[in-house]
Amino acid sequence: MKDRLRTVSLNNGTMNHLRKITLKIKVVLLIAIFASSAILLTSAGSKNFEITRNLDIFSTMFRELVVNYVDDINVSGMMKAGIDGMLSTLDPYTTFIPESEIEDVRFMTTGQYGGIGARIRPRDDRMMIVEPYKGFPAYKAGLLPGDIILEINGQSVQGRNEDEVRTLLQGQPGTSLSLVIERDGEPRNKSLEREVVRVDNIPYYGMLDENTAYIKLTGFTQRASREVREAFQELDQAHDVEAVVLDLRDNGGGLLHEAVNITNFFVEKDQLVVSTKGRLPERSTTHRTLNDPIDLNIPLAVLVNRRSASASEIVAGAIQDFDRGVVIGHRTFGKGLVQNVVPLSYNTQLKITVAEYFIPSGRSIQAINYAERHEDGSVAEIPDSLKTPHETHGGRKVYDGGGIEPDLTVTRPSPAHVTSSLIQQLMIFDFATHFQRHNDSIPAPEDFLISDDIYREFLEFIERNDFSYQTESENLLNELQQAANKEQYYDAIVDGLENLQQMIHQEKAQDLITFRREIEQLLREEIVSRYHYQQGRVIVSLAADPDVDKALNLLADRQSYHNILAGIE
Repeated sequence: MKDRLRTVSLNNGTMNHLRKITLKIKVVLLIAIFASSAILLTSAGSKNFEITRNLDIFSTMFRELVVNYVDDINVSGMMKAGIDGMLSTLDPYTTFIPESEIEDVRFMTTGQYGGIGARIRPRDDRMMIVEPYKGFPAYKAGLLPGDIILEINGQSVQGRNEDEVRTLLQGQPGTSLSLVIERDGEPRNKSLEREVVRVDNIPYYGMLDENTAYIKLTGFTQRASREVREAFQELDQAHDVEAVVLDLRDNGGGLLHEAVNITNFFVEKDQLVVSTKGRLPERSTTHRTLNDPIDLNIPLAVLVNRRSASASEIVAGAIQDFDRGVVIGHRTFGKGLVQNVVPLSYNTQLKITVAEYFIPSGRSIQAINYAERHEDGSVAEIPDSLKTPHETHGGRKVYDGGGIEPDLTVTRPSPAHVTSSLIQQLMIFDFATHFQRHNDSIPAPEDFLISDDIYREFLEFIERNDFSYQTESENLLNELQQAANKEQYYDAIVDGLENLQQMIHQEKAQDLITFRREIEQLLREEIVSRYHYQQGRVIVSLAADPDVDKALNLLADRQSYHNILAGIE
């Protein structure tokens, strides 16, 4: 028995020794790579000498850490952290792309990837299916919103983040995948085969009224301009189209040339849409319209919000600069930097900012200080003193300094506290899941309504699931009570505090009735999306959309429309 134990100890020691030798070999190879790079760089001059000097310092420190640190070091993890730390001193769009994220980059440019075709999101320490894309493997396998992923190919996903789970789901088209999911508290096995998943840039297009076409564009991948052209031509052939609403809200951008092509549909040939300026001469380019337009005269409204970025801002800004249409909504994100993807060793990549772009008036939409942003990432307010005026083709004043300022700003009311709490606690999502489990079908999106019976069922559902929330008034009252205790005023005002608390509870009890209309709208969108997917969600959302209402009213009032484009107050 002692001999057996001694043998095990010897084997473990040998393995540890081999691991250390292998680790040191890796470090030596890494240092050799740095050193060879340094030799090549040294001959280039003093700047390259500075690079060589710092690479030498870095490699020496890295070697000492790996060889001498008290615990084992994750070499790849430390290097990734070092790269991310280095890039964090630059703009937020220059990033390192490890091999595991290559599919994400391919999706951003092509709109397609190898996988199962489903949106996922974390829920507690697990991962949940939010939406299967119609016609793709997740949909074919019968996965439903609300399903919890337990295992992927035998690997537990508990505690893994969204990127890690997405990497496990994605892969070469044609390869098989086994899932264990949980639905209604019971585990189920699902077998899938990965496919090429292509997500359309346009989830919906249609008519807002008899004469106004609507196109919702969510991306600028390689097919974006083709899809917009086909959507417009189909609507124009089937209806008497006299105006167009192009919806770029929540569109994070994509390929620059697709933005130029889409602008070209409404702007004459050989017009400068965007120019880029970089430190290197080859990064300074111009991009002009190359084709004859589809329509030069049809009234056009472009919808934008804080999440309209990059290529979306090129289209909206160019349309505004050419006085070709009216921009409606909220100031855009403020991203005016151009990135190139550079291949690195071991199938990694570097997405690097190489230039800044300028739209026809000569203005940049890049935020002056991209470090100061709202929670959603959009640029914070820019003082007027820091904005530089420019002119559109017709002489209207427009300004740079962070995004595209709409011609007509639409102020959206903030959701009620009860509504925000229902969203955050996934009560609306979970009720839609519950509803789908018990209803095989619903009417067409535009005909589906939340009846009294459905709303009553929703109220019973959230009560069973212990929905509760704190209002801002309750939070302030608690703070007042704490301050009163501290300053010894509590005994004198206790009766008043209790009366206030009782009044707040009485009003709070009515919140689900008072704000029923806005809660119903969210319920409609979520439930309809379970049966009619993104197209259905968009159709329902248009029924209560202040930006769309503003666009329709303006396009119906041609005099006001032309006054805006002429700069007449």
